[in-house]
Amino acid sequence: MTAPGGGFEPATGDGPPVPATAERTREVRTAYEGLLQIRRLVNGGAGEGVPARWELRQLPRAVALALEAAGLPPSAVDGEGRPTRTGYRVSAGPEPAAPRAEVAWLGPPGSGAAREEQERLAACAAALEALGWVCLLYRGPRRRRFLEVEPPR
Repeated sequence: MTAPGGGFEPATGDGPPVPATAERTREVRTAYEGLLQIRRLVNGGAGEGVPARWELRQLPRAVALALEAAGLPPSAVDGEGRPTRTGYRVSAGPEPAAPRAEVAWLGPPGSGAAREEQERLAACAAALEALGWVCLLYRGPRRRRFLEVEPPR
């Protein structure tokens, strides 16, 4: 999926389904390798295991890229915002001043997303923690779980 300006846009799970094509796989791999290279260049000795400063300004995009690169499926929604595909959904945290993102596991009614959310969110947390993010599991409205993702302190 490309951004309106023509650049790569990671799947946040809050839009139409992302096609599972060889081209998309290449785009994700290239973007992810670019993210790691930027980390190596700007973080010096800390290397790839610490988020770069620019990631904090675009936290939902950085988190979505990490999840998509890890092979986790993004959710998808129709034109009215209803889930049409089971997977992760990344959104900005509730406080605009604080660099945080939220990851939920969503799916259409009857998809079983609620039953599998703990296991699938654990997989999301593992992928993100391997890249230096801090993930905290919470229960939100209707007792649905979600991850809060933030940079290390």
